[in-house]
Amino acid sequence: MAGPRTNSTAESLLVTLDRDGGEPLHRQLAAAVRDGVRSGRLRRGTTLPPTRRLASELGVSRGVVVEAYQQLVAEGYLTSRTGGYTEVAAAPAAQPAPAAPPTRLEPAIDFGYGRYDVANFPRVAWLRSIRRAYAQAPNERFGYLTGRGTPELREALTDYLNRVRGTAAAPDAVVVCNGYAQGIALLVQVLTARGARRIAVEDPSADDDLRPLAAAAGLEVVGVPVDDDGLRTDLLGRIDADALVLTPSHQWPTGAVLTASRRAAVLRWAAERGAVVVEDDYDAEYRYDRAPVGAMQGLAPDLVVYAGTASKTLAPGLRLGWLVLPRSLVDDVAAAKLVADRGSPVLDQLTFADFLTHGEFDRHLRRMRPVYRRRRDVLLDSLAARLPELEAAGISAGLHLVAWLPADVDEASVVAAAARRGVRVNGVTPYRISPAERGGLIFGYSALNERAVADGVARLAAAYADIRRV
Repeated sequence: MAGPRTNSTAESLLVTLDRDGGEPLHRQLAAAVRDGVRSGRLRRGTTLPPTRRLASELGVSRGVVVEAYQQLVAEGYLTSRTGGYTEVAAAPAAQPAPAAPPTRLEPAIDFGYGRYDVANFPRVAWLRSIRRAYAQAPNERFGYLTGRGTPELREALTDYLNRVRGTAAAPDAVVVCNGYAQGIALLVQVLTARGARRIAVEDPSADDDLRPLAAAAGLEVVGVPVDDDGLRTDLLGRIDADALVLTPSHQWPTGAVLTASRRAAVLRWAAERGAVVVEDDYDAEYRYDRAPVGAMQGLAPDLVVYAGTASKTLAPGLRLGWLVLPRSLVDDVAAAKLVADRGSPVLDQLTFADFLTHGEFDRHLRRMRPVYRRRRDVLLDSLAARLPELEAAGISAGLHLVAWLPADVDEASVVAAAARRGVRVNGVTPYRISPAERGGLIFGYSALNERAVADGVARLAAAYADIRRV
């Protein structure tokens, strides 16, 4: 592509001359122009300033510029044209092609947790909400907001959560954040500033976001084992922690529901120690056998931080999450959010608020529940038929399933054998703090249709047979 025909200036050439250095000025000028050509900043055909003008702009004699130009013409970087102007003659040096990244074979069937059926995102309904949000948004919403989020979304969220999840939420107790990851990061920051030194989590648990944050803040993370009834509250008495993060409505990854008596025990423990309970209600909307158990936050709003997100229900790419906070934490968390990014995008918040208030969110969930239930049912049926040695666990809910392996089967070996057969499946061990007697496999099924689920289990069964024959 030819460069501009208008004359450049000393400023556009990015020439800086060091008059106190030992290198002659004409060589410095030639080097600056040469670098511009090599980098592509001075393209072929770009006209350079006349020698007299450039000399005047640089505060040097015309001879300095003439000598630099002559050197570059001799090297082939510049050419002199009829009419007395000089232009770039060379193209930038060809850069070596970057080394090809190593080929990564994608699995034929991916049971990885955290993959969602974003193809079912309700685009048409979302677009209607976008249009209404644009048309109806008050002018002041386009200015800087507080760290809490837009009033419209906080109002819509509390209406929804109080109606569907049994929370005792008020709009002024809500802080809108960029997904659960940012929400837990803000909490860690605030709790650390208040003197927290230790956080307890379920063992096993999905603490991918929490562990690195806690380590960076100097917090110790301790695990509390879970069983078929959720967190083992009989072990809480020995845990001296400032916060407890748990998934009571559908424990991740085991799928257990925290019983009523254990919920009461958790709240007693928190009250006695002045600790905060963080309730990660990550997928409670997907209960297939009956209505889900209500949120713990409704029992003790002054002890429980309720954390929710649209990642599991709509799409992770929206980066929409929310915290319903005890009154004592609201101001500090909102201030931390404001410092972090000046608030989440306003139009996304207004769109989601409209989506909620017009019932679109409820309709989307009603449409997706039978889809995910069918996939779960096919997974369970396929495991029972092809891998009866595996023990499926958890309630009929959510977007994943755990199946425990026999005690004499090595989890890592099964995961590796499955990969060789083109199946990605995660083991439970990476999510444990303490070792356990037997391993397990985590099946994420929300992004797979029924045929893919059945095919994946068939491949896994072949992989399982491979290691059993060894």
